Amino acid sequence: MSGRVWDPYLSESDRQWLAARPERPQRLGSSPALLMIDLYRGGFGDAPQPLAESVKRWPWSCGMNAWNALPAIVQLLGAARRSRIPVIHSTLRSSVDGLAGWMDALHARGAGTLAGSRVDVDAARAREIIPEAAPVVGEAVLEKTAPSAFAFTPLLAHLRDLGVDTILVAGMATSGCVRATVVDGVAHRYRMVVGEPCVFDRLDASHALSLFDISQKYGDVVGLDDAVSFLRKVSDCEWLCS
Repeated sequence: MSGRVWDPYLSESDRQWLAARPERPQRLGSSPALLMIDLYRGGFGDAPQPLAESVKRWPWSCGMNAWNALPAIVQLLGAARRSRIPVIHSTLRSSVDGLAGWMDALHARGAGTLAGSRVDVDAARAREIIPEAAPVVGEAVLEKTAPSAFAFTPLLAHLRDLGVDTILVAGMATSGCVRATVVDGVAHRYRMVVGEPCVFDRLDASHALSLFDISQKYGDVVGLDDAVSFLRKVSDCEWLCS
């Protein structure tokens, strides 16, 4: 890919270092899964709005960055389903059962403190995966109590059971749950691949530089065409080898 999203944020010293560094080849395996991270209502709101407006009702919103990424996310999801690779979804765990989710704990609200309030009703709806990216029968759904989809969930066991070696990542937020999941994934020796237009954040600089860090240290950051082409090759190989 040319013209990367992080280019405007790099200094001249950064560019010189990158130019002198050998390019790392992509490491795509043969048995991928698609991990859809936190594509819930709270990250989008009910309709496309600028961030300053959207956060008035949806404090977790990423504003237009979420809605602008949605077409690419839907396209990648469709390609994964056509290729018959495993698709896994994550969302936040509710705190209504007395166990605080990580965001509730972080903001010192505690377990169950929102119960019975109007805010609690909105919070429950905020955790619902949006219809455009909703799971279908046979696709696993994980409820997270930490930023990483690997932390305190059965994700690792599920991936090992499926024989997965490569994880394609889409969702939000790039600097938060996406990055945390990618770091944990590579720690477990998975090949991590992030679709650049398929992840988003509320802050452009956080989004761009998190993708830069991922590309330099933890995995591959690819365009939508490259991700879809990879899935098509996997599907073709499966058909030819079966």
